[in-house]
Amino acid sequence: MPLLTHDDEVPTAAVSHQGPPTAVASRSRRPGPAGRGRKKVSPWGRVLRISGVVLGLLLVGPFVAFVVGWFMFPVPSSQEVALAQVATFKFADGEELATVKPEGENRVAVTLDKVPKHVRDAVLAAEDRSFYSNPGFDFMGIGRAVYNQLTGGTGGGSTVTQQYIKVSTGEDDFSLWRKYKEVVLAVKISREKTKDEILENYLNTIYWGRGASGIQAAAKAYFNKDAGQLTVSEGAMLAGVIQSPSRWDPAKNPERSQERWNFVLDGMVEQGWLDKAERAALTFPVLPETTDEKASGGIPDDDRYHIYERAVAELEAKGISEDDIATRGVTVTTTVQQPLQAEAVDTMKKMATKQPDNLRYGLVSIDPATGAIISYYGGTNGLGTDYAMAFRQPGSSFKPFVLSAALQGDPKFGLGTQLDGRGPREFPGRAGVVRNVEGVSCDLCGAEYAMTESINTWFYELGIQVGPKNVAEAAHQAGIPDDLLDGAAGGIALGDKEVHPVDMASAYATFAAEGVYHEPYIVSRVEAADGEVLYENDEPSGRQVMPQQVARNVIEAMLKVAPKKNYDLPGREVAAKTGTAQLEGSATDNRDAWFVGFTPQVSTAVWVGSDKSDPIRTSQNRPIYGSGLPGEIWHAFMKTATEDLPPARFSPFVPMGEPPTGNDFTTSTSSPDDDDDDDDEDSDSDEDRDSDSSSSDDDSRSSDSRSSDSRSDSRSDSRSSDNDSRSNGFGADDDGGSNRSSDQPTSSDGQSNGTSRSSNRGQSDPSSLDRSSDEGPVG
Repeated sequence: MPLLTHDDEVPTAAVSHQGPPTAVASRSRRPGPAGRGRKKVSPWGRVLRISGVVLGLLLVGPFVAFVVGWFMFPVPSSQEVALAQVATFKFADGEELATVKPEGENRVAVTLDKVPKHVRDAVLAAEDRSFYSNPGFDFMGIGRAVYNQLTGGTGGGSTVTQQYIKVSTGEDDFSLWRKYKEVVLAVKISREKTKDEILENYLNTIYWGRGASGIQAAAKAYFNKDAGQLTVSEGAMLAGVIQSPSRWDPAKNPERSQERWNFVLDGMVEQGWLDKAERAALTFPVLPETTDEKASGGIPDDDRYHIYERAVAELEAKGISEDDIATRGVTVTTTVQQPLQAEAVDTMKKMATKQPDNLRYGLVSIDPATGAIISYYGGTNGLGTDYAMAFRQPGSSFKPFVLSAALQGDPKFGLGTQLDGRGPREFPGRAGVVRNVEGVSCDLCGAEYAMTESINTWFYELGIQVGPKNVAEAAHQAGIPDDLLDGAAGGIALGDKEVHPVDMASAYATFAAEGVYHEPYIVSRVEAADGEVLYENDEPSGRQVMPQQVARNVIEAMLKVAPKKNYDLPGREVAAKTGTAQLEGSATDNRDAWFVGFTPQVSTAVWVGSDKSDPIRTSQNRPIYGSGLPGEIWHAFMKTATEDLPPARFSPFVPMGEPPTGNDFTTSTSSPDDDDDDDDEDSDSDEDRDSDSSSSDDDSRSSDSRSSDSRSDSRSDSRSSDNDSRSNGFGADDDGGSNRSSDQPTSSDGQSNGTSRSSNRGQSDPSSLDRSSDEGPVG
């Protein structure tokens, strides 16, 4: 048989022979060069092969990464963490404001046996209930972190072990890299240390607020006792603040602190660490008074603590946590000017020494050109209430927002538009009457006179015509946080909705900047110990939130207030407004008094009140009004705040709508100024007390004047009709006031951080105000 020497056809030929194939034929079927005889792979086979490779990488990749990380990342100790944790807060000029010192007396490491078991249980109930059984990390928490990273969110649950690693490494950025490192170190540290050792290091490392790092320092800072003396209730309170110490400090936010306290205790019961009966008998702990600066970790416990606390809260909102501040050796430069802060403190102290002890004071001053807070006074007790964030009714100091809404709502309306300013007056749909201060009224008058004399009935009527919702929108537009002023009704024209002093200073700064809004801020720069700049405010240009001409017309209406009260600043234009909130149920006493005013370069709000909204009276037992004590404080401060500034003026006044005249009132009465009061006391004969009481006693006392008012109604019907045709282009309310409520002051239990802002605040289109509001004319 001849040799088979053909090529590709050979196998086929061999197979075609009868009988079994020969050995030579079998060898000839082997694939030859260039892939002869290679089987064709199906698409499904390729998918299986690729999937196998990917699966292998998914299985092997994490293992390889874990091994690499195991050798890369050393396990830190709690003592290594303490080396670079001093944080410094400075005034704008570089002078030291506060120092956070976690070392020394403010960080005393204690062994775990010195921490009561119920305190340890409380911490685990708050932060990691599976601590003694988990491998050091939480699969679900890591899953949430990955998902958040991929979807643009932040954060993810962390175990106690992971939190300790985060604090000890100083890495608190929201990233997958940090989570990867945490997981590796969590497993590594769990193999190298016992659970008790990890918990001990954790308790000695984390930041608890008030400048305290470690459980021993925290026990001293909050309860002035050693950690070993902490009760179950105290331990639960401390555990509850771990996630956000400054915001949840019971001295600052008792409601949220108690919520966390309950959460911790319920968790202890759920885990079987606390008996139900014992838990039911527990009460929220009472914090002792403390004035020891060491208890606050080197942070002064006077007015400067409020600046520090606001700076910390602002940084947290920017993504710089308290862990960063406590572990990265940061230098925080604030916008507060030390000379102005000193002036605010000195002025308050001088005034306070002459007044009753129950009075409280708040002052905030802002640069209208940038939004920088240049002075921030919340009281002398840094560990007490921050009165720069007092949540109180602003009274007549809210009237500029009514005027702003009117100017934006009707092109015909102007400072010369005249409204009925007689009082007391009844308004359809509301109980009781709205009063003016005794001796101040006008039959018809324009905005300048009504603003200067603070005529309540004039602004109440304008607020009804504009629509209460539009008044609220104008306030939001200027800078009052969007989460305030809910349920606005007629009384908003007289300031019956609570706000904070910082809100008023910011909103008035928008007027001072002639409609340009700058978000208020107190931190200008944050630099870590390694030189990394963690944050820097580049002072962005503001947003024109209202037409410049509207803001300038509002300013024009406010220019005579300060001179009338003898609070003018020589050589400078000053726009201002007083505000007084009546004590609920009283015809004579007040609970809050304000003076808010600005020049083109400085906007300052002053509030005077009490902790419990008691009657506020002077040392001579006279009711306090906005033009009295608050005005004196404002004037003294502003003289210093502006003395070194170059003269500046507002832009030329261009009237809108009906222009003002030299005599924009008729048949009016005005009370004399009080600038000849030798005792610098308040006089209720010339003040803007926002009295619109609906009580029967008040009504009976005013029956005569109401009767006189009624007799004059027939004479003024045609005049009022003409007036309405000129000025009521805002969508008159026609629901008859079915939504009835009182304009009396309401509870101020609620607090707000004031950081909420409207997404459309940058809009200056007057149409952003609803011209067809049907809100009822009631308070």
